[in-house]
Amino acid sequence: MAAVAGAAQAVLLIQKMDCPTEEKLIRDRFQEMDGIVGMQFDLMARELTVQHTLPSTDDIVRALTRLDLEPVIKSDSLNAEHVTDSAAVSGDFRISRRKWILMAISGITAIGSEIVAWTTGTDSSIPVVLLALTAIMTGGLDTLKKGWIALRHFSLNMNFLMSLAVIGAVIIGQWPEAAVVIFLFAAAEMIEAMSLDRARNAIKSLMAMTPDMATIRAEDGSWTDVAATTVALDAIVRIRPGERLPLDGVIVEGQSSINQAPITGESMPVERAVGDAVFAGTINEHGAFTYRVTAAQSESTLARIIRSVQQVQGERAPTQRFVDQFARYYIPVVVVLALLVALLPPLLTGAAFQPWLYKALVLLVIACPCALVISTPVTVVSGLAAAARHGILIKGGVYLEMGRKLRAIALDKTGTITVGKPAVVDVLPLHGAVGDLFRIAASLAHVSDHPVSTAVFTAWRQGSVESPFDVAAFTALPGRGVQGEINGQNWVLGNHRLIHELGICNDALEATLDKYEREGKTAVVLASDQGPQLIVTVADSVREGGDAAIKRLQAMGVHVAMLTGDNVHTASAIAGKVGITDARGNQLPDDKLSAVNDMASQYGPVGMVGDGINDAPALARADIGFAMGAAGTDTALETADVALMDDRLSKLADFIALSKTTHRVLMQNITIALGIKAMFLVLALSGQATLWMAVFADMGASLIVVANGLRLLRAV
Repeated sequence: MAAVAGAAQAVLLIQKMDCPTEEKLIRDRFQEMDGIVGMQFDLMARELTVQHTLPSTDDIVRALTRLDLEPVIKSDSLNAEHVTDSAAVSGDFRISRRKWILMAISGITAIGSEIVAWTTGTDSSIPVVLLALTAIMTGGLDTLKKGWIALRHFSLNMNFLMSLAVIGAVIIGQWPEAAVVIFLFAAAEMIEAMSLDRARNAIKSLMAMTPDMATIRAEDGSWTDVAATTVALDAIVRIRPGERLPLDGVIVEGQSSINQAPITGESMPVERAVGDAVFAGTINEHGAFTYRVTAAQSESTLARIIRSVQQVQGERAPTQRFVDQFARYYIPVVVVLALLVALLPPLLTGAAFQPWLYKALVLLVIACPCALVISTPVTVVSGLAAAARHGILIKGGVYLEMGRKLRAIALDKTGTITVGKPAVVDVLPLHGAVGDLFRIAASLAHVSDHPVSTAVFTAWRQGSVESPFDVAAFTALPGRGVQGEINGQNWVLGNHRLIHELGICNDALEATLDKYEREGKTAVVLASDQGPQLIVTVADSVREGGDAAIKRLQAMGVHVAMLTGDNVHTASAIAGKVGITDARGNQLPDDKLSAVNDMASQYGPVGMVGDGINDAPALARADIGFAMGAAGTDTALETADVALMDDRLSKLADFIALSKTTHRVLMQNITIALGIKAMFLVLALSGQATLWMAVFADMGASLIVVANGLRLLRAV
């Protein structure tokens, strides 16, 4: 929902909104109200976002209260303090003991009315009527109340249709059937609501992973327990063995093995020492350590993951949009059909009115498309939640559905196929003293944040106690290298491509660079106005399991290409280690964009895996942009369509497999919902279906599709 200029916004928890029935009722009511300019519904979170030009939200709350939907304000742009406490807006479904007792009474009396009617041979005796009335009043009063509200607002929803069916059954003397129908409907609604909450709570369970308290070091050096929400940045937190981390930070003392499954989905603990980042919600396996807080609890990596998934739950996936459009026309068509069934045969053929009215009532009972419409959000949210729990953050149902269509994936080399931490292998002076030249190269590299530059500076720093030179007029040359002025002299530190462009690559240098590149090393050359002065080579190691991950993608029918700014020889050497045959070197950002365009035209939908910054044009063009190793990285979490929270390439295949499974479940649910309704339309018209059978089939279909969608929680 796009923001409307000058409009206020309120987010409300609608505690009784479980089905599109309630959504339609709200839409119909608010369309009559002046000042409502926009609405967005999230059935899975029971949230309604309203944009309005009213002086306050009071009219909105009153309207929802009259609809008996129990609204609670979660946020209000007109009044920041007009928010109920967090416990009240949790949205958890709870069935009261009173409700269980009333449902038990309703079930016993409904069955009792059927038994008495069967044994006495009459459906309208006083005992049968009394038992049926008891069942209706204890189990169906809420349904009848909602039906009356729907009638007042001219809304054709399930509660109205069910109330009409029960009243119709009573009018024609079918008291036991009316009692059983209302009990089955109320019981099925309770079970459906509890089932839906499993999907809602899949993400909420992540929130419970962060401790409420943190042990921090006070100014006098003592340790004290405080609320994690009050801990300031740079505070020092102590963690003991077996404890969960309450906040993000960097270890300053000690080391340990940490289970990072809540963030990355990794099954094995990882070793962490001084200088390493740690995340809120992860578990300290053994050893004690202290760490410096780098983010408030509300801005931790885990909190941002939860927030990202919650924000996309209300967005309609393609299949869901189709189903919603279908449902808009489905109910009116079935209602018109029911009227024709009730009226035409008696009017045209003189047939008895009561049997055809009964058939029409059966049609009305199965008219609500709740099973069809609720199946898509349950399935999509279950898929998103399952992925998030295994370290795959998908930024919306559209990408979850698109994954199965990918026919090609372009992988950046550094940090994706390789670990992204290259190290210096060779330092070869061409002219002058190696120490002075390496210091100049390191000084230029120190100003750059490229992984190769980092490797050059780190290697020099480890072998020297000197300070780097001051660099003036520094310029980064994307995809080529860097240049700057040191002590009044111009220097460049760049790759093979840059040396060619500068026209200073002679035959001897060409042969040396070619030799290094064929060995899979990345060579950079330090050059001055007098020509090339020094060659430094760096090499990166391939990620563990990279070759198996590539083979799995290829087995799925996905073409895999590697795009890198490194030279062609280095690209081929690295690609050969993981089984990639399409390796493209010397790729500038625009070249990568062109490569993604070429792959899209040749193969179809294409994904791009990069770091979210240097590969921005290609990531933006790709049908799905993936960020690799996004844990703790703000940019990747915000810009990528899919963020892989750890560094394992295997999760690309996991994502595609989950997308295929999600689509299969969506199609199963649509087929089940429509198939059951089509079957009962035929049975109703042929006189083979009863009212209680129709209720059982309609609500049974809802439970089946919800349960089928929830299977995705175990899919990854």
